[in-house]
Amino acid sequence: MERIRLETWIDAPVERCFLLSLSVDLHIASAHSSREKAIAGVTTGLINKGETVTFQGRHFGLIWNYTSRIEILRPYSHFRDIMISGRFKHFEHDHHFAAMNDGTRMRDEIRFSAPWGMLGRLATRMFLRRHVTAFLAERNALLKHVAESDEWHKYLDGRSVSPATLPQEDAKANRWDATSLLRGSQS
Repeated sequence: MERIRLETWIDAPVERCFLLSLSVDLHIASAHSSREKAIAGVTTGLINKGETVTFQGRHFGLIWNYTSRIEILRPYSHFRDIMISGRFKHFEHDHHFAAMNDGTRMRDEIRFSAPWGMLGRLATRMFLRRHVTAFLAERNALLKHVAESDEWHKYLDGRSVSPATLPQEDAKANRWDATSLLRGSQS
């Protein structure tokens, strides 16, 4: 089993970073090099616990479909997506968020294994690990840019989030309110 860890410092509130990480639209924008698109499940907006999304993109000259489900969701500190179908033998991605010094530390941990036994392990060492790391770094760079600029409005304004994703238990939890979310949203 391969393990990739990546930390990204973002000069934006933890709530904003957490929700941007749940944005299917932001994921698609960050995966422009592989021409990914969402073709099933949640195909736009924010994904929630128990929901799935199927992405289709071009990697290594082949078209790949990858379906993941949000298995764990703890606003605004952690969520895990797991592969339920795709080319990997196993794939889990933990997203951790911590508010620190007027910003957010975002930490990703991916655990994966390739199919095909010895051939899969060789492919992982030769190019797959590097490819997955670069893909994640590209995603995080865009997420950082969007969270630190006014572009976050494009992905979060007016997005509906179910009460299960929010820590409050009052009636206001039925709708995401971007103004309550994000310190410094006036910039």
